[in-house]
Amino acid sequence: MTTDLDRPWNPGTVRTVLTNEKYIGNNVYNRSSFKLKKLHVENPPDMWVRKEGAFEGIVPLEFFLTAQEIITARSARLSDEELLDHLKRLYADAGQLSGVLIDQTPDMHSSSAYRNRFGSLARAYEMIGYRSDRDKERIALNKRLRGMHPEIIARTEAAIAEVGGTVARDPKTDLLTINDEMVVSLVLARCQPQGDRRLRWRIRLDPMRYQADVTLAVRLDPDNREELDYYLLPWIDLPRQEIRLCNRTSIAFEAFRFEGLSF
Repeated sequence: MTTDLDRPWNPGTVRTVLTNEKYIGNNVYNRSSFKLKKLHVENPPDMWVRKEGAFEGIVPLEFFLTAQEIITARSARLSDEELLDHLKRLYADAGQLSGVLIDQTPDMHSSSAYRNRFGSLARAYEMIGYRSDRDKERIALNKRLRGMHPEIIARTEAAIAEVGGTVARDPKTDLLTINDEMVVSLVLARCQPQGDRRLRWRIRLDPMRYQADVTLAVRLDPDNREELDYYLLPWIDLPRQEIRLCNRTSIAFEAFRFEGLSF
């Protein structure tokens, strides 16, 4: 018998089925987040957003809960140092780390055990000095985006001044107050190329931005080096978490899109 990917079953694949909530029908998201001027981080479990019964599960709930109790009990017997030592040995043997690799390695505690103990896999990796090439690329990109943010704000302020407007920026939140009336939040939407050559952008929103009347979302080019276009999004029309865009803008958002900054 093989898995749905035509691969043989092993302890790791069985553990994945017994630890991932999607197999009991739950859809879990917000496992990670990226906020402007901050690194991409894995969120702790208490920040995850869970939709129970989103689809039909294939693992009975009682089996799943029993597996969680067993896994938690086993990991609780080990100290933090022992868990990290196991992770170090796996890194030394494999030369890399990932949640899938941890779950598929016999005699290793599950990736969920590391998340529960240390808050996230990234935190556990950091504690043993591991950083993947993907992490390094992401850190470099985030650093560049943080550098672009004040430049874009400066250009926005200059564009407003050119048409006779006045703007005041809150140094703590970077919210812009225009003509003492309208509050504008500026966010960067980085491009996320997909394997099939499609492009995706995610405009991430957080509660701080709901203090703004309008969100100015700057969509970046595929190389994430220059502005591609802009979206002026009134607060009343915004969803509560994020907006996702692709190569071809939907009609619903085309009315909010602008090629350049002009006020």
